[in-house]
Amino acid sequence: FNKEIDFDTDTIKVMLVGAGYTPDQAAHRYKSAVTSEASGPGYTAGGVTLGTPQIVGSGSTVTLKGDNIAWPSSTISGRYLVIYDATPGSDAQRPLISYVDFGETVSSTSATFQATWNALGLLSVSVA
Repeated sequence: FNKEIDFDTDTIKVMLVGAGYTPDQAAHRYKSAVTSEASGPGYTAGGVTLGTPQIVGSGSTVTLKGDNIAWPSSTISGRYLVIYDATPGSDAQRPLISYVDFGETVSSTSATFQATWNALGLLSVSVA
């Protein structure tokens, strides 16, 4: 991450975006490249803070873990979650960390929109 992210001190956020956005890992490095953010009752622009983010190492694998996220009493829809570092001063400096693709647009209507992470973590990276 070119020393751009400090998981010990930075604020890691998760935002919901619609199908109008197409993730591009080769071209999209910063939050400013992300479009079609969700909006509606119960959703705050920029997403929610990932509680207790931590990096856990085991052998040749590094895993990002954190609390499940939710937008209670929300009326929103989206296709992707975008995980990013919200600490730098502008969207053009806020590095993207990962995407979650639901495979289709999912929504909530005056209900809790929740993402429950795998017990093993949000993402894992292994080196050969």
